[in-house]
Amino acid sequence: MNIVDAIGDPELFAPWFPGKTWDPWRIVLKGAFGLPMSPEEIAFFRNVADRDPPSEPVSELWAIAGRRAGKDSIASVIAAFVAALFEDSGQLRPGERAVVMCLATDRDQAKIVLNYIRSYFTDIPMLRRMIEREMAFGFELNNRVDIAVATNSFRSIRGRPILCAILDETAFWRDENSANPDQEVFAAIKPGLASLSNSLVIGISSPYRRAGLLFNKYKEHFGRDSKTLVVKAATRVLNPTIPQAVIDEAMAEDPAAASAEWLAEFRADISAFVSREAVEACVSADVFERSRVAGVAYQAFCDPSGGSSDSMTIAIGHRQATPDNKSAIGVLDVVREIRAPFQPDAAVTEFAQLLHSYGIRLVRGDRYAAEWVVGAFRKVGIEYKPADLVKSEIYRDFLPRLNSGEVDLLDNQRLVTQLLGLERRTARGGRDSVDHPPGGKDDLCNAACGALVYLLSERNQSPVAMFSTYSQFAPRNERNRFDGPILDGELRGGYATSR
Repeated sequence: MNIVDAIGDPELFAPWFPGKTWDPWRIVLKGAFGLPMSPEEIAFFRNVADRDPPSEPVSELWAIAGRRAGKDSIASVIAAFVAALFEDSGQLRPGERAVVMCLATDRDQAKIVLNYIRSYFTDIPMLRRMIEREMAFGFELNNRVDIAVATNSFRSIRGRPILCAILDETAFWRDENSANPDQEVFAAIKPGLASLSNSLVIGISSPYRRAGLLFNKYKEHFGRDSKTLVVKAATRVLNPTIPQAVIDEAMAEDPAAASAEWLAEFRADISAFVSREAVEACVSADVFERSRVAGVAYQAFCDPSGGSSDSMTIAIGHRQATPDNKSAIGVLDVVREIRAPFQPDAAVTEFAQLLHSYGIRLVRGDRYAAEWVVGAFRKVGIEYKPADLVKSEIYRDFLPRLNSGEVDLLDNQRLVTQLLGLERRTARGGRDSVDHPPGGKDDLCNAACGALVYLLSERNQSPVAMFSTYSQFAPRNERNRFDGPILDGELRGGYATSR
């Protein structure tokens, strides 16, 4: 029995895939499993894959489709079919079990596919007998196959022979400790896939920006004969039951977003804001924090939070002259983060102690709940001044300084990840904005960029500011990239500084 027969069998999966509205997906499945097609089916397949149907089963299926197109349903039935028909022919070592893995940005998302798979094995009598043990995040079958969910972390998926890996909504994967979680996870599962013959990767997602694993698979394999099959289709092509009026309304409200979510078009209005090369060139390797140096004028920028969801962050830095004394760079000395949940007043007190230790009596920061923040810092002896630049303006001012090497960053992986995750968005009116991606964070890089931008901004410098020679101050950490003169400490832009 092949998979198309299985989803048409009333004793198996037919109740979940009734009627002709699932025919488009049946054609995609025929292509993925190398099954024969009629001339009409071949024509449809060429429309969504831009290639002739494969003559044998593929090793990867990437379905780039609009919302509500049925991606999760199809991925789940493939996984159930592959798991139920698995027979060990000596590929597993004694005590070893194969795994069908559902991966998503979090366990709740991954459990959507898992629950679909679970319903097949609990509601179909001949499959129900295969369940040996139920677990919180999956179940075990009596043919040495485990079905489980996991988050999109490359650390959590190593060491298992993988029969099938479902990568759910890969275009939207986020990981605070990685700038490329989709590509790292894919690299981590490849050795596990190599352990079993006929193993399969199923990538399902609506498209997003023109970068990352999903876009790379599309660019490299769409329309090309290979063992990696990429199909791309609008929602109604694969699921004609979705009313056209719903899509028309979305297109009228936001054409760029709706084109991605319903028409399966990669967004041209969103792009990466900074390059990895530019960021890495400005990072001082193995320098995680710089201690206070006598005579240096330090400044700080804070990104406050109410403590329930977002982190509260602060960054401290100083200006330092380049070796030729003709310009200055912004040196990041400290970045600190207090992750939610936390008590806001306690966080303010902790940051105030840090500011005092660097001789800082005034901190600039985001306008979040301005009156509360101003009052909270005043209680602990720090003046809080709301920034006159909004976040997008800070990022846009930071970019040329980063690209020209005018900043010296700390070796902080979360900071680097957040910087690389920033996105430039172009609105319909042509105006750009810069922000973190959906589900992402930018608390650390907001504080760091704010500190560095205001350090180097002309509006923040005294017209009588002078550079002091490097020899006047205590030696800096020899690992720092810049060893030139340091800007003389004095009162600038309302900042109290130390000598």
